[in-house]
Amino acid sequence: MAGILPELFLDRMQRQLGEEYEVFLKEYEREGYRGLRVNTGRLQTADFLMRSHIELEPVPWTENGFYYGGEDSVTKHPYYYAGLYYVQEPSAMLPASRLPVRPGDMVLDLCAAPGGKATELAARLRGQGMLVANDVSATRAKALLKNLSVWGASNCCITGESPEKLLKAFGCSFDKILVDAPCSGEGMFRRDAGLASSWKERGPENYAPLQKQILDCAVQMLKPGGYLLYSTCTFSEEEDEQVIEWILEQYPALSLEEIDPYYEGFAPGRAPVERCVRVWPHRMKGEGHFLALMYKAGEINGGVNGQMLQRLSEQEIRKSWRNVPEEVREFLERLPEHIRKERVYVQKEEQCFLLPPYRIPGRLRYLRTGLLLGTWKKGRFEPAQSLAMALDAASFDAVMDLPSSDIRVIKYLKGETIDLEAYEKQPGKGWVLVCTDGYALGWGKYSGGRIKNKYYPGWRMQ
Repeated sequence: MAGILPELFLDRMQRQLGEEYEVFLKEYEREGYRGLRVNTGRLQTADFLMRSHIELEPVPWTENGFYYGGEDSVTKHPYYYAGLYYVQEPSAMLPASRLPVRPGDMVLDLCAAPGGKATELAARLRGQGMLVANDVSATRAKALLKNLSVWGASNCCITGESPEKLLKAFGCSFDKILVDAPCSGEGMFRRDAGLASSWKERGPENYAPLQKQILDCAVQMLKPGGYLLYSTCTFSEEEDEQVIEWILEQYPALSLEEIDPYYEGFAPGRAPVERCVRVWPHRMKGEGHFLALMYKAGEINGGVNGQMLQRLSEQEIRKSWRNVPEEVREFLERLPEHIRKERVYVQKEEQCFLLPPYRIPGRLRYLRTGLLLGTWKKGRFEPAQSLAMALDAASFDAVMDLPSSDIRVIKYLKGETIDLEAYEKQPGKGWVLVCTDGYALGWGKYSGGRIKNKYYPGWRMQ
């Protein structure tokens, strides 16, 4: 591996690391680490460990993160399809875990695809407040949409816009912002040799101006009293410490905060921004990462050009429910009250949504706003896959809950019909929520001892 690393990169790392350089270089002879993170929005970590089929070792710096061996096929188990965990490189679990998100916060993940960090932020919100997950790349944003849907996140807006357009639309609206900035990817060379090749064409000098531009917009969208976490997966001081020094000079209201909790293997940033954190692969069981947490002082004053995301009144929320089609209303009455509580009903042609109770700005490229309930067409309502993922076996009145060891679960995930045994309780004619061990997988339609498969075709197990 070390033989394909760019010479300019190696020369700089030797100067940057000094006597640690040889130990750092030797690390590239070792295979990288694999990790998964438990969806604490669905179940407690301890509960997952009792159910888990995987041999796991805790990631020390993240309570719900674990290492697993390469021999474990973690993406083929039903729990993966139920959104109980997300496969993620261990160091990449750090940024979302160190942004102090609380239920009810307005949160922005500005460079969110493919969704590893956004899913953790959504779990920490506990269905309260709102998460705006954005990625300027439409292709990458589609992966973001799928991952948040599998996760069961219902209080999200997923956008594909530039930071400048988001700033113009949202103004100073967010309590917490995560900027996992596009970078030269030096910390991921071991996992992706292609990054080492592209570094020769686009190195740190290409990314630093873009990082400053993104961060500048992010600071303007952050409310006074809010926190912003900047992260990269590169070792370059030009993309890391120098960017932080620059933004602190531009905005005196910003202060650099301690990363808490501070793990013993962390390395401080280069002076004068020692409160930043570096993750070195020769010091910790993870790839290279950089983090900086900043606090914005001052008082809320209405935001940029007087804009700020406003909460809807109770009267406006009730008004949104006046013209719900009868077929949709009948189906919604089968769901728990918390799915509907303090949500705004919106219908766009045939699609029905439940939105967080805020004045969500228009004129943006949204891939999804809120929770897609389903489609209403010709007097019939068909529930969406995303609605199923926001439920569990206790959340619907017609359920087929199969053990994860039942071969019919795999058949269902492959798009096949489920045949019920004579001794099994019949769920009743019509829509059925198919679950495994109590956790939702998707929809089916029951008739005559069989459940017709309605699992979303694009997600089927291959």
